Amino acid sequence: MATDSVKHVPTFGGAAISEMKSFFSAVKPRKTIITFVYAFVITFVAFTVYLAFAPSLITVSNSVSSYILPNVSAVTSASSNITLQATTPESLTPAVINTTFEPPLGNETNPFSRNNASRSHASVHLCPNNNTARNSDKQAPLSVNSSASSPMRKQSRKSGAKREIKSLKDCDFFEGEWVKDESYPLYKPGTCNLIDEQFSCLTNGRPDVEFYKLKWKPKECTLPRLNGGKLLEMIRGRRLVFVGDSLNRNMWESLVCILKGSVKDERQVFEAHGRHQFRPEAEYTLVFKEYNCTVEFFASPFLVREWEVTDKNGTKKETLRLDMMGSSSKQYIGADVLVFNTGAWWTDDITSKGEDYFQERSTVYPKLNVDEAFRKALTTWGRWVDKYVNPKKSLVFFRGFSLSHFSGGRWNAGGACDDETEPIKNEAYLMPYPSKMEILERVLRGMKTPVTYLNITRLTDYRKDAHPSVYRKQKFTAEESKSPLLHQDCSHWCLPGVPDSWNEILYAEMLVKLDQLRGNRRRKPKGLL
Repeated sequence: MATDSVKHVPTFGGAAISEMKSFFSAVKPRKTIITFVYAFVITFVAFTVYLAFAPSLITVSNSVSSYILPNVSAVTSASSNITLQATTPESLTPAVINTTFEPPLGNETNPFSRNNASRSHASVHLCPNNNTARNSDKQAPLSVNSSASSPMRKQSRKSGAKREIKSLKDCDFFEGEWVKDESYPLYKPGTCNLIDEQFSCLTNGRPDVEFYKLKWKPKECTLPRLNGGKLLEMIRGRRLVFVGDSLNRNMWESLVCILKGSVKDERQVFEAHGRHQFRPEAEYTLVFKEYNCTVEFFASPFLVREWEVTDKNGTKKETLRLDMMGSSSKQYIGADVLVFNTGAWWTDDITSKGEDYFQERSTVYPKLNVDEAFRKALTTWGRWVDKYVNPKKSLVFFRGFSLSHFSGGRWNAGGACDDETEPIKNEAYLMPYPSKMEILERVLRGMKTPVTYLNITRLTDYRKDAHPSVYRKQKFTAEESKSPLLHQDCSHWCLPGVPDSWNEILYAEMLVKLDQLRGNRRRKPKGLL
């Protein structure tokens, strides 16, 4: 009993203490929870107020702020370059130097397309290929600066391209002047092995160099500098074909030199038949393997066919079939871009006289005016274009007459231009517009197929300083050495030189045509190609 009484004897308030311990042991868990709840609420409120009144002091992602403050927009500090917008995959796509224009129409209506696989849906490609674009979405670093500036750069490029195209659309490329530009020529003289000896004036010893530092400047606009890489992208997987006389070969050699200088590996540029001289053969095909495209030349000085008949005495004589296209015409059917010319050969003695030379079917005209023969030949050419060229798939150009500058006689009678070192500056000395080009214009107006006329006659007439003259070859024959001044070339052009400007105009025209065709595609109702 004593033991039991001892248990219950209050010692120093023991009963009260025992009861308090029992109370606190029951209350402690509930107090902890309530305390935690109050602390969380106070913290949440403080954090909310802090974000609402001082957002520029902290960077919060959109995803987080949308959960915490669904009604509060993310704000970018005015004094900071940091953006709170999510970076889009498009803004992270690596840009390439040579942007390319998409083929403007579908497979049946695309002037360059051969198959749908090569067609893109973007007006300007900013990545080398589709795999690069997909990888960039996943792997590109989430750079704050790229998300902020890349769309601006892209928009700036688009705006600049639109302004340039608009200025070109409203511009007459063929009214202007030659201006000096120290950044020219488009390729370094003596570096292109695709130029044959006839046009390589500096290699042949021409001492002055100012003639190739001039570029053509239209009055109403500035021609874009020919971007070889961009043009190669425009013709990727396609054929660009020049057809005509040696002056079109002059233009062809200019273009292939510009394009060759734009590729990464020049060993991937070669003539399809292994040729290294570009004068004696009737056709040449330069392959740009990296771009799977070709730039070709077919010699056809009259565009119509050179023929041969046998007279009553059994003697064979040459004629010109005004009713038949040149023999190489089958080879360029289906080409994506065609650049035709003719003119120079219509001024030589045999053609000019027109006696027993022009033929239609089995009839050889005893006498036919050369202008009438020229009209008949161009009409034959126009009919061929209307029949074999699909304007929804191909672009057709006709380069106008390139004037010569023989002084003191014709090319075979002592005509010279070797002392000319500056262009004509007084328009009064320019030649009248050739009657044959007026005939050409009438033929073009009567055709169904759109043909872009590259009217380079006037702009070339200024350049009496830019012909090979005596610098047309390195070594003269014994006969030529006796009187080298009797054998001058004042018809063709040194390279680099005037044909580079023809190609810059061709390039500008292609930019405009492709932009127009893209616009037509966007305006077409759904369901139409």
